[in-house]
Amino acid sequence: QVQLVESGGGLVQAGGSLRLSCAASGNIFSINVMGWYRQAPGKQRELVAAISSGGSTNYADSVKGRFTISRDNAKNTVYLQMNSLKPEDTAVYYCNLYSVIGGREYWGQGTQVTVSS
Repeated sequence: QVQLVESGGGLVQAGGSLRLSCAASGNIFSINVMGWYRQAPGKQRELVAAISSGGSTNYADSVKGRFTISRDNAKNTVYLQMNSLKPEDTAVYYCNLYSVIGGREYWGQGTQVTVSS
């Protein structure tokens, strides 16, 4: 079993920055993908950014150039640096880990990000 705990959400003005962290614990296989999803009220959950254990990344077009995902494999922690935030970034952000071994997927509890105009 794997547990994910997010932190770093909050309220920020448009143009500001936040950094989200997600620490994983439990039976973590080394080959995995960690990422961030977000869900706004009335909308589908969408992938924001993901990073593999090898360091490959991908981003939603809406956040490219503004957000940066990174990870510390030794600490089993993934980060999302969010710059130049916009009101449309407002959502609950969820940490995700996909384990290649067994094809298992795990989710954090979510952290609220609110961007005011």
